[in-house]
Amino acid sequence: MSDSISTLAELQAMTAAPASARNRLAYLFDEGKYTELDPYAKSGCGLSGVVTAYGYVDGNPVYAFSQDISVNSGALSKVQADKIAKILDMAAATGVPVVGIYDSFGADLNDGFAAMSAYGELLMRVSNLSGVVPQIAVVAGTCAGTAAMLAESADFTVITKASELYTAPNSDIKNLAENAAANGTACIVAADDKTAVEAVKDILSKLPQNNLSPVPMYEFEAPASAFGNDAVSQAEAVFDAGSLIELYAGYGKASYTALGTLGGASVGIIATNKTDDKLTADDCSKIARFVRTCDAYALPVITFVDTEGFAADDETEAAGAVKSMAKLAHAYAEATTIKLAVITGKAYGPAYIALAGRGANADMTFALPHAVISPLNPEAAVEFLYHDKLKGAEDLAAKRNELAEKYAAEEACAAAAAQKNCLDNIVEGGDIRDILISSVEIMAGKRISRLPKKHSNIQI
Repeated sequence: MSDSISTLAELQAMTAAPASARNRLAYLFDEGKYTELDPYAKSGCGLSGVVTAYGYVDGNPVYAFSQDISVNSGALSKVQADKIAKILDMAAATGVPVVGIYDSFGADLNDGFAAMSAYGELLMRVSNLSGVVPQIAVVAGTCAGTAAMLAESADFTVITKASELYTAPNSDIKNLAENAAANGTACIVAADDKTAVEAVKDILSKLPQNNLSPVPMYEFEAPASAFGNDAVSQAEAVFDAGSLIELYAGYGKASYTALGTLGGASVGIIATNKTDDKLTADDCSKIARFVRTCDAYALPVITFVDTEGFAADDETEAAGAVKSMAKLAHAYAEATTIKLAVITGKAYGPAYIALAGRGANADMTFALPHAVISPLNPEAAVEFLYHDKLKGAEDLAAKRNELAEKYAAEEACAAAAAQKNCLDNIVEGGDIRDILISSVEIMAGKRISRLPKKHSNIQI
């Protein structure tokens, strides 16, 4: 009996991971409590290099793993992969979210072929779970090579500012965390481990447990802010006080994406008037991915539209940005979740069609009284419609501006759009919140079946 107790004590001493790996899990789970799985699993002569566990986050079950950089630099071995695969399989069986905390320099080269096979199996599992249960990755150190692919396969990736996320080592990029935010790889850059995990908890609180679970509901406070002219102030004036979590703020800077609650129910929020710039390829990709994520978990998507459209310059054309524009339109058209649009300013041509058009996007479309809705921007429209009036004008620019203002006020106004059945209603800024709450409630039973197929072929 004493020998058995001695052996257990030795095992417990051997498996005591350093503070970083376990503290990250303690930050995540309620009261820092969790149940570890397979703590004694060994890889060769050492430990597996990962702590896997389950527990509760805000009272809801969550699986998680935290790589241990102190064990063989956190290198992924077959045993480590098996431990991670086990919780992914359990998540698939139970419909419970997964949080992965990455801190590893890559594969265990002592058995490189087994590590490559293990990475492949993990990628398959993560991909199969995509859209079934929420997956959130935290990069809390080094996340390199195929591990970076695993982290980026999650629904959301949060990175600490001192961390590194890359596939190619020794690059000339100095701040890899900021670069991850700038290129849309990371949705949030956090100051430290605890802040990163707190951000994960906030995101999890806005998501259902899985793709079959109802949208989370919470007690709420009405906002106190006035409805302004920019994306942030408009969101703060409409959605529940203190509920907004902006995501991908450093990427696609002409657009705004956030999770929040409206009347206590979780929703996805998109706005296209964060800056005065037109939408770029980055904005289109950012919005498209966000729409698809919300749709996977049946979160209503609410879009505030105020944009002259897509950027149309030589650089944009050279980059083939039309593919990103098509991706954006595809994401909206394919989504079957509740989709509501509010035109708060300008909505021209393809941008109106993709973002607020009732044919492809919105179940309901509303507009403020001063909104301008037009197939072309007013300046271009008058060139076609009022060419004779422009001809011979003493001050061509002044005449063009005069006619453009007249066109916007009379032929492209919200009232004209409503008369042509392009809007469901015209609302004042102070009424938008109540209109959206009632619209989400009445649409709660929405059910749409698409044509049978394996998947859509969205643009890259």
